[in-house]
Amino acid sequence: MKTKNKKNNINIITLGCSKNLVDSEVLFTQLKGNNLSVTHQQEKDKSNIIVINTCGFIDRAKEESINTILEYAERKEAGKIEKLYVTGCLSHRYAEELNSEIPNIDGWFGTMDMPALVNRLGADYKKELLGERLITTDAHYAFLKIAEGCDRPCSFCAIPLMRGGHVSRSIEYLVSEATFLVNRGVKELILIAQDLTYYGLDLYGKRRLSDLLNALADISGLEWIRLQYAYPSGFPMDILDTIKERSNICNYLDMPVQHISDAMLKSMRRGITKEKTINLIEDIQEKVPGIALRTTLITGYPGETESDYEELVQFVADTKFDRLGVFTYSHEEKTHAYNLIDNVPEEIKEERKEYLMEIQQGISREINDQKIGMEMKVLFDRKEGDYWIGRTEHDSPEVDNEVLVKTELNENLTGQFKKVKINAAEDYDLFGSLIHH
Repeated sequence: MKTKNKKNNINIITLGCSKNLVDSEVLFTQLKGNNLSVTHQQEKDKSNIIVINTCGFIDRAKEESINTILEYAERKEAGKIEKLYVTGCLSHRYAEELNSEIPNIDGWFGTMDMPALVNRLGADYKKELLGERLITTDAHYAFLKIAEGCDRPCSFCAIPLMRGGHVSRSIEYLVSEATFLVNRGVKELILIAQDLTYYGLDLYGKRRLSDLLNALADISGLEWIRLQYAYPSGFPMDILDTIKERSNICNYLDMPVQHISDAMLKSMRRGITKEKTINLIEDIQEKVPGIALRTTLITGYPGETESDYEELVQFVADTKFDRLGVFTYSHEEKTHAYNLIDNVPEEIKEERKEYLMEIQQGISREINDQKIGMEMKVLFDRKEGDYWIGRTEHDSPEVDNEVLVKTELNENLTGQFKKVKINAAEDYDLFGSLIHH
């Protein structure tokens, strides 16, 4: 058996969000812990076993997942790989249908099937490895998944169908995992969940995100803690004091509001009104001056009128979010909104999205121009051409703005914090020079 294991090389392909990436890292750790040969995202890999971790969130993500499965299924047919397994959200949601369409897959595994997948790959699922992770991001930052699933009733979202109800991980467990990561060189932890603000309700009977943040902020060597995916309804205001008081919690909050028109918010089952949303944003900005707010919006939701959309446009123009992303509505089976008529044409959805992004581009440029002449703490991620590329506390990796610095220094800046003076700005990038003390 051991000889067979040595011959097998497993390559994990990850599609979709950061939560999927964490799942792949856990799988990677389990396989490595069993002394199996495993790689992640190796394009020119010679692996004979492929595991595709899929996303099933919206149409485009599903399409990418299916195309990737088909590509590797063809490679299997051609004898280039021996085994092909599919896991993750798409597999959880559509395994039966996909199996009849693509029969030469060796196994379909859902989001809760990690132990079964590990066993199928010839390994023992080791509970003692829980909390340990080989990270696949740059060594200086990692995602920390504080909860799985979601209890929110949003009409457009299929996540509860794929990942089940909200399950918080205990504070002790998360502190242990975070400490493990920091001891291996991680300087920034990005807290993720479908909804961070719900944290603790299921385990402790009350929201305990603030307690978790304080416990994590106490970890020596952890320089940045970043919050992604906070839900506006029932927002735990006590976390704002924690963000303000703890110097290693970034002045950054990713809070998807999705829409602002009361008619849309009601139909989306968001549990909040336009007035409450605007008041919440004002309270956050007042309590934590200088906080960078990122949000996500949806255009073309069933029944979205010109009037609803104009309200959204005005809201974006007035609020001036630091960071903003827009999705076009995707009509997902078995969601509450699937009972509605998807009556906004695709081209209108796209036009509305593009116009919002144009407005945001101008806002981003305006905010960036105000930073010229400022000195900022920057964490460097990589070098591209002549530039070292980093981020301020207001920027999450891959989705937000970047700071570009040209330097004559020969030292490797990856994973280092440096003071940078901002000299110039573009719509989404800042240009600066290192400040030498």
